[in-house]
Amino acid sequence: MKKQIVSKHKSYKFSSENIKKDIMRNKELYLIMIPVIIFYFVFSYLPMYGIIIAFQDYTPAKGFMGSEFVGLKHFIDFMTGNSFLKLLRNTLRISCANIIFGFPMPIILALLINEVRNKRFKGIVQTCTYLPHFISIVVVAGMIKDFTVSTGLINDIIAFFGGERVTMLAETKYFTPIYVISGIWQEAGWNTIIYLAALTAIDKALYEAATIDGAGEMRKMWHITLPAILPTIVILLIMKIGSMLNVGYEKIILLYNASTRDVADVISTYVYRRGLQERSWSFSTAVGLFNSVINVTLLILSNKISKMINGSGLW
Repeated sequence: MKKQIVSKHKSYKFSSENIKKDIMRNKELYLIMIPVIIFYFVFSYLPMYGIIIAFQDYTPAKGFMGSEFVGLKHFIDFMTGNSFLKLLRNTLRISCANIIFGFPMPIILALLINEVRNKRFKGIVQTCTYLPHFISIVVVAGMIKDFTVSTGLINDIIAFFGGERVTMLAETKYFTPIYVISGIWQEAGWNTIIYLAALTAIDKALYEAATIDGAGEMRKMWHITLPAILPTIVILLIMKIGSMLNVGYEKIILLYNASTRDVADVISTYVYRRGLQERSWSFSTAVGLFNSVINVTLLILSNKISKMINGSGLW
């Protein structure tokens, strides 16, 4: 006797009735989502109205509607100015160094933590690596300055091994390594959370089968663990590339000085200086908009390249 297997799956139709049913069924989730929506609407979407001043000679007295419209004048001034190439070069150098050296560190740390079998020791390691994330950037900058002066801890270690003492933040060649290494120390542990969550979703039967076949820990890590978390790695890498020009200005402003500004001044610090200190609101908005457009372009391109290479992407 033949049996017909009828699929009970039906495609979901976006009708008002179905939406109401879904809201009633998952009302707790929708309630939790409301503060997030309000946050992004108030702080991300409403301020977008202010982008209009990038195309104006804005003055607060005249307001948005009364200020003179100048088109792309500020964009042209920025891209043809003397600072453009230097700012772009500094931003890309620091961002690329962050991606090359900083992006793999949470992955490596997560793989190492995942191999720890002692739960107590594993918890201690995770706690110690998470803690720097919660230290204020002002405190971190102060620690860096204290450690890198000629009489600081780092120079004490260098002098112990016969090296020469030097005030590192006064030397241009040390600024990018200090920025990147301190960023790794502060954020690597916190960024392992996503990878550790992805690692817990791997089927343990795969490891058992590999063990029976005689695979060692390194082979299991290379052939099971890394391929399993590859989609997560790809998504986070795409997001990292999409924010390549968004080098945080707070830490750089706290660390740089007149002797290192030529290598430390990036687009975000330039926007801060021109917008808040020099009150060139229209010009700084134009620079910020230029920065955002380039970031979105990089995000789209990196996502497209990722889908072409390995078939996975952010969307």
